Amino acid sequence: MFYQKSENDYRQAIAGISYKTLVYGQKTSLSEFHLQKGSVMPNHSHPQEQTGYMVSGRLNFIIDGKKHETLPGNSWCIPADVQHGVEVLEDSIVIEIFSPVREEYL
Repeated sequence: MFYQKSENDYRQAIAGISYKTLVYGQKTSLSEFHLQKGSVMPNHSHPQEQTGYMVSGRLNFIIDGKKHETLPGNSWCIPADVQHGVEVLEDSIVIEIFSPVREEYL
């Protein structure tokens, strides 16, 4: 599978947070998230491991109750079934890999 950059096909996860899956295979999926300043992704968990990279902006990630200020160039790995959420401090772009594939994002 190959993806060519496009500004189309973003879906809204919640107010101020949109995403699209760029590519996926049998074991992983790669998604891009656009997060607007002031948005909040409430605490949640899912059965996928989540590995991410901060392209631009500034966030506070809350992972298993611990706050992490996240700046461009930072990365993370959140184990499956661990509670996490995000406070968006500046307009931000994040790239996330999920394993196994997040079927609901396809």
